[in-house]
Formats: sequence, C-alpha cells, structure tokens
Amino acid sequence: MARTRRKSRERLLALRPQRSRRQGAHDLAPDAALQAIWDVVAMIPAGRVRTYGDVARVAGLPGRARQTGYALRMMPRDLHLPWHRVVGAGGRIVFPGASKEYREQSRRLRGEGIRVRDGRVPSSALME
Repeated sequence: MARTRRKSRERLLALRPQRSRRQGAHDLAPDAALQAIWDVVAMIPAGRVRTYGDVARVAGLPGRARQTGYALRMMPRDLHLPWHRVVGAGGRIVFPGASKEYREQSRRLRGEGIRVRDGRVPSSALME
C-alpha cells in the first residue's frame, strides 16, 4: 500500500495543469486541480495570506474553496508548502481555537509578522 501511495504522490507532483482554449476550469482532472491549488499556495509570499476561496479562484477553480481545503489536507509533507498562509473568509483561522493546528498556524503567521487577534488576521495581510 505504501508503494502505491508513493507512486500516486510522484504522479501528482509531476502533473501540471494543462488546459486548451476550449477546456474550462471545471474540466480539470482531479490531480491537475490539486496541483493547480498547490502551485497557487506556493506563490503566497511570507507576511501575506490568501483565503481558501481566493486560492481556488486563482487556480482556475472559482467557487471551490472546499477543494482548497481538501488539497491542503492531501498535500504530501515533502512539498513543504506554506499552508499556514491560507485562511478562511474574512481572514479567519478555520481551525478550532483550542486545537494544535490553530496554535501552529497562529505561531507561524506571527513568526512572519502577521498579527493574529481573536483568530483573525488583519485585512491588510490579505492578498488581492
């Protein structure tokens, strides 16, 4: 099973979104959609954040914010993407306040100079 998982990861990492002019964003293969989301997350600079919906829109998948969350959950650890720079609508950290993930995301954002107050980042940190 581990061998199959490794092959799947290698295949996912090798994919790049390929679209022709006639192909719409919703026609992306699931693997290509994940790769497109990972590419967008990789481009978020330190000290800035994007919302799940914004990541999906920039990846060519408008209206699929939940797919961004799925892509981040399925992300291979060896990609080392800045997952902590992705927040919910309005700059809200989506993890429960007492969770390990909430504390880790807050710590990483603060380490990049982003103020986190009451589970939210300032609107000035959001990319447009």
